[in-house]
Amino acid sequence: MGELTGAYGPYDQRCQALLEHGIALWDVLESSVRPGSMDSDIRRGTEKVNDFNGFLLTHCKVSQLCFNGQKAAQIFHKLVIPQLDSAAPQTRVLPSTSPAHASMPYAEKLERWREVVIGG
Repeated sequence: MGELTGAYGPYDQRCQALLEHGIALWDVLESSVRPGSMDSDIRRGTEKVNDFNGFLLTHCKVSQLCFNGQKAAQIFHKLVIPQLDSAAPQTRVLPSTSPAHASMPYAEKLERWREVVIGG
């Protein structure tokens, strides 16, 4: 996000840069048990999702939800979609920014994210 929006520096400055670009960052899960650092380590049944009903009701102009990798999208579609009171905005899976996703070069990841954040 820093390269795409100038979101560098102290936390409040990074948040402000994201807001100026109309971007909100939020994890799909509020909490879970994950003994390792990989998303595949999340213990099934321990996932507690964030309140997307409340978020989408409060932020009714949200037109798209983008996911940082396949696992976040899978969890959202499995655990959040069935609980939503209204239709979900358009969703899009972006390549994970995790160094563990090394099969895609950084430059390619950056370009795919740029398409969404900046518009190409």
